[in-house]
Amino acid sequence: MDLSLGGALKHPEEQYLNLVKYVMKNGERKIDRTGVGTLSVFGSMMRFDLSDGTVPLLTTKRIYWKTAAKEMLWFLTGETNIQPLVRANCPIWTDWPLDKYRKATGHDITQADFEQRIAEDDEFAARWGDLGPVYGKQWRRWLGPDGREHDQIETLILTLKNNPTSRRMLFHGWNVAEVDEMALPPCHLYYQFFVSGGAKVSDEQEANPKRLSCMMVQRSVDIGLGLGFNLFNTALLTRMIAQQTGLEPGELIWVGGDTHLYLNHLEMAQEQLSRDPKPWPKMKIIRHPDSIDGYRIEDFVVEGYDPHPPIKADVAV
Repeated sequence: MDLSLGGALKHPEEQYLNLVKYVMKNGERKIDRTGVGTLSVFGSMMRFDLSDGTVPLLTTKRIYWKTAAKEMLWFLTGETNIQPLVRANCPIWTDWPLDKYRKATGHDITQADFEQRIAEDDEFAARWGDLGPVYGKQWRRWLGPDGREHDQIETLILTLKNNPTSRRMLFHGWNVAEVDEMALPPCHLYYQFFVSGGAKVSDEQEANPKRLSCMMVQRSVDIGLGLGFNLFNTALLTRMIAQQTGLEPGELIWVGGDTHLYLNHLEMAQEQLSRDPKPWPKMKIIRHPDSIDGYRIEDFVVEGYDPHPPIKADVAV
């Protein structure tokens, strides 16, 4: 199901809203790992143009983009412990270690108290705050059978600089040998990049700018809570890598596998569908760090974001 086709769209966010409608109408009811239950479909696609500076940041409800950006910066460090996230006031990964702690100790600690201990007590954080070899570990420190670590992000950037026509410009997080050790196996698991442009249309015209596009494949898609973060994060990552490789942003192609709406998110979805999308904002990176490791949250500016109010919903753990 390609939601970027099938008729003219007045707003790119309609792709997302049409996906929500489709899942609500056609989704198969399933009892999932969390026990909450979902409406699920299989196979969907959306495409978003990044070349004019716009960013796929949903407006039919507020997406806390700085939280999403902090998460992406955390992924890029290769870190697997939530302590840096908690200290940065980014609690989106707390649910999994908190659930593990409660089950292991029988202590019905509040999330606020748990996060305070994670932030202030290094020994407690080391024991209870680690998520296992999740995204960042696989992106930056994939462990080969010979014991050598592989930095997939560094390899990607070097290839984009030196061989931009390669069909091997990708990275992923599904390390079969370590999946069972992860608090949550990677949902957004595969990123492939493509460089276009650079050729002259005629002798009288300048060459088209070289543009970097990214296709992100997501095996499991929480439409109600996760997807808004995933779209923004992927666009942000594409812009950072484009800046590091001297390219302009191109297109974001998103592909979903098991695309689902949790049953306890149906009211949220109905409220969101009742709202009309507003103009999408634009994003700038106001500093050019020396490497992909040099970015800070202060480097990102989002202009013109005027969304509808947030809609609260619970995470299914």
